[in-house]
This record gives sequence, C-alpha cells and structure tokens, in this order.
Amino acid sequence: MATAFNFDLTATDGAARTGVIATSRGAIRTPAFMPVGTAGTVKAMLPESVAATGADILLGNTYHLMLRPGAERVARLGGLHRFMNWERPILTDSGGFQVMSLAALRKLTEQGVTFKSHIDGSRHELTPERSMEIQRLLGSDIVMCFDECPALPASDEEVARAMRLSMRWAERSRVAFGDRPGHALFGIMQGGVNRALREESAEALKAIGFDGYAVGGLAVGEGQEAMFGVLDYAPGFLPVDKPRYLMGVGKPDDIVGAVARGIDMMDCVLPTRSGRTGQVFTRRGALNIKNARHQDDPRPIDEACTCPACRNYSRAYLHHVFRSQEIIASMLLTWHNLHYYQEIMSGMRAAISEGRFAAWQADFHALRAEGDIEPL
Repeated sequence: MATAFNFDLTATDGAARTGVIATSRGAIRTPAFMPVGTAGTVKAMLPESVAATGADILLGNTYHLMLRPGAERVARLGGLHRFMNWERPILTDSGGFQVMSLAALRKLTEQGVTFKSHIDGSRHELTPERSMEIQRLLGSDIVMCFDECPALPASDEEVARAMRLSMRWAERSRVAFGDRPGHALFGIMQGGVNRALREESAEALKAIGFDGYAVGGLAVGEGQEAMFGVLDYAPGFLPVDKPRYLMGVGKPDDIVGAVARGIDMMDCVLPTRSGRTGQVFTRRGALNIKNARHQDDPRPIDEACTCPACRNYSRAYLHHVFRSQEIIASMLLTWHNLHYYQEIMSGMRAAISEGRFAAWQADFHALRAEGDIEPL
C-alpha cells in the first residue's frame, strides 16, 4: 500500500518553518530546493551525483516531456522514475508556464491552450484534464494544477482575468486528478503583486482543497523587492499544515528571503544553467570562473566547500577546462552549485530547528557582503 502523502511541521522560527513531507518514494526535508530536470535529466549531472548533493526531490516538466519523448512512451517504459533512474520523489510542473511563454505560437480559450511545438511545429492542446493525464502517465509524486501565469508587469485587469481562469482550471484539475493514494496535487495561487487578488485566489484554492499550495506568478519580471513584498503576506493566506511552494526561485538570497517569509519548497534552473555558463555560487557571492584572474589561482572555488570540484580541483584548472569548452567544466561547476544550494537548505533547516534562524540569516548576508577572497 502506498505511503500517504503527509506534511509534518516540526519547528518554526518567526515565519520560517522546517518539517518533513512523507511520500511513497521517501521523505522530503523542508525547506527543500528541487534541482530542475526539465527533460528527464539534470543537465551535466548523473542522478546519483544529484542525490549526493543532498537533493530529496527533482522537478520535471510536463510540456517538454509531452513533446519529447512523449508521456505515453515514458509510461510504457515504466514511468519517469525508472526512465531517468531517479528513485526519489519527482514533482512535475503542469506545463502552463512554458505554454504561456510561447506567445505567438499559442491560442488561449476557456477550455485550455492550443499551441505549436517549438521542436517541430506540430499542433497540441493542453487542458487541465490533459495535464493531469500526462502527469499521471509520468508517475509524478507531486502533480501541479494547470494554470495561466501572465508575465509582469501587467494590469490588474489582466492579472485578475488570468487568476480567475486559473482557479476554474484548478477545480477541473482537482476533478481530473481524482483519488490517487500516494500521490499529491498542489494548487497554484496567482494574483501578481495585488494583495486582494492573491487573497481571493487563496480562498478559492482552499475551498477546492489540495495536498499543498504553490505561490505562482512571481519571479516573472517583478524584481526581488516586489516579490518579497508579496511573500510578506501571501504565505499567510495558505493553510499552516500544508507545504508552501514558491515556483521558479531563485538566487541564493531569494531563497533565504523566501524561507524567512514562510516558504517550504523552491526550484530554479539557475544553479545548473549558471554552472554551464561559468558562474559559480559561493558563501561570499557569485564569481565567473572564465575571468582571467583565476587562470593561475591554485585555490578551490570555496575553501570551505566539500564538493568534488572544490576538493579535487583548482580555480586555475576549472578556468582552463571552461575556456577549452571541455564537458568536465559543466559537470564540476554544476555539481558545485547544486551542492552549495543544498548546503544553504541544510543550514536553514538546522537553524530553524534550533531557534537561531535570524542569526544564521545575518551571518549569511554578512559573509556575502565581504565578497570573494582576494586574488593571489
């Protein structure tokens, strides 16, 4: 019998929370950062390497997987976990954000969205019902409602229209999801930066009833100050006893600020994408390994880091392989970034449990303000 999906809130410190989400494929420690495996792989990483960084859960994407290799094919091959060799939990985005970003290639109606594939131009329709079907075929542990996410800035009228459509789609998603023991369905709050619309959205979602709740429609152009402004109140509109997921965030200071405001789960392509472009995140901020100042530096990226890139390789070597366009550069820099993100999460979980989150947060910002260690 599948393990019931359950969230156990174990400690709070101010608005910050820590806990454990129980799933049939293992526990998810919160606050949790989910590496993004859009097309069934975390780019430049083996699944066991991702697990070694401390990740309890990955994110996959409905839109990309439905187009290639196809959800039905994945199902025939045993589901996404077996297909990509990842036995821990997987959350799948509904595909709504990716479809909405297609702009001229899509047509939006009450029923759903019709669009042309960015791969081959073929026509597809994505509705709440089809999104639920695809995520069921993939075998996702956590399924996301199908929603519309308008880019910001946008008028209150446009944000309200999109939010109310998303709430109608949320109800259809709930019906289509049905009763699936061991699997969870999350609703997605919309409303842009408008407090009244956010509250209206939260009330609609709570009336439907979900296993967890996401704060959507942020990190879409509004800036950190506006995002934090929404997070100062939006998590409080959601049930205390359910996980809260901030979608598509973010930079390390975005993540810490979100947890300080009551968020439990996050995802972002930034640590993997940055690793492939030579940007690495450290306790003292970000640095670009491609810069010439690293070419003779024998020290690691971060002297306190225990990831393979820092344990075994110098900045000079990493600079060399990146400038030489060697694949190992993407592998090592991505591993470092994911390791660092998971260390942030681990540090916050411990600090919240011990009632010292404010001090931890102050130390986090103070060290970053010092900047990178001086060049030789």
